[in-house]
Amino acid sequence: QVQLVESGGGLVQAGGSLRLSCAAHGSIRVIAAMGWYRQAPGKQRELVALITNGGSPNYAEFAKGRFTISRDSAKITVSLQMNSLKPEDTAVYYCAGGGGGGFYWGQGTQVTVSS
Repeated sequence: QVQLVESGGGLVQAGGSLRLSCAAHGSIRVIAAMGWYRQAPGKQRELVALITNGGSPNYAEFAKGRFTISRDSAKITVSLQMNSLKPEDTAVYYCAGGGGGGFYWGQGTQVTVSS
């Protein structure tokens, strides 16, 4: 079993930055990739970025050039640095991890970008 615990998020003005972090607990050796999803009110949950154990990042189009995903060498923590935030980035951001036949979610953290 894997537990994902997020931190960060909050309220920021447009153009500002936020950093989200997620720590994995439990059977972390089964995790092959970790990433971030988001869900805005009335919309489906969507992928923001993910990073594999090999360190290869993948980004949604809206995240390219503004967001950076990183993972520590112990592969316990994954972070998302978000710059040049826009009001449309307002959403609940979820940490996710997959591997070993399972897929795991964090509890979500609110990011609100004011105009």
